[in-house]
Amino acid sequence: MTTIAARKIYFLSDFHLGTPDASSSLQREKRIVQFLDGIKEDANEIFIVGDLFDFWFEYSNVVPKGYVRILGKLAELTDAGIPIHFFVGNHDMWMRNYFQSELNIPVYFEPTTFEFSGKKFLIGHGDGLGPGDEGYKFLKKIFRNKICQSLFGIIPPVIGLGIAQYFSKKSRIAASREPEKFLGEENEWLIVYAKEVLTKEHYDYFIFGHRHLPIDFALKEKSRYINLGEWINYNSYAVFDGVNIELKYFKSLETNS
Repeated sequence: MTTIAARKIYFLSDFHLGTPDASSSLQREKRIVQFLDGIKEDANEIFIVGDLFDFWFEYSNVVPKGYVRILGKLAELTDAGIPIHFFVGNHDMWMRNYFQSELNIPVYFEPTTFEFSGKKFLIGHGDGLGPGDEGYKFLKKIFRNKICQSLFGIIPPVIGLGIAQYFSKKSRIAASREPEKFLGEENEWLIVYAKEVLTKEHYDYFIFGHRHLPIDFALKEKSRYINLGEWINYNSYAVFDGVNIELKYFKSLETNS
């Protein structure tokens, strides 16, 4: 008798494709494609929770070149009937309709509630949530403004993408010399945010990216905060099997092909 594996829901984020250079980004892209290939047989749904790219801007008729392997793999998975959900992050917030029209992937701009197997999830990238970081929250409002996006879209792509690549090289994950460290329950702003949400509404799981550190933290007896980490240092992801959720780490068979 053949045993059929339970269908699972996968969560991953913060690939930051494009940084710190083309060569290492390409190897990371191949690694992620290898991971997606490995889960396609038992994946019921896949959530990519922001910062897939280190920069992404959609002009009316132009998108950043490259990333053909990851985009092709995402198209293959959705064509095979596996739903994929994408949440914009702070590095790829300037999305329009490319993912929806070309890849059949819905795009979310704010944390969104989902329910699976009777468990309630709040899922989002995590940028701009919780206390502090007022400077970024102000900039986020500007970057999300349709008028500002339209003005940037007037700049020729060769100039606009060049500016973006310059700032991409200065991003936190590209410039960091020290590994991320857990700051303690009171100083982890997404934990503070999740606790505040729990005073108003129950969630079994809070799933976020952005923090760049894999974290599995018990908020209450029946509520957990999961941060998905990133794919430059950790290759980390979470998987929900319908009963339990687990934070895991992908070990790839590296290839130079």
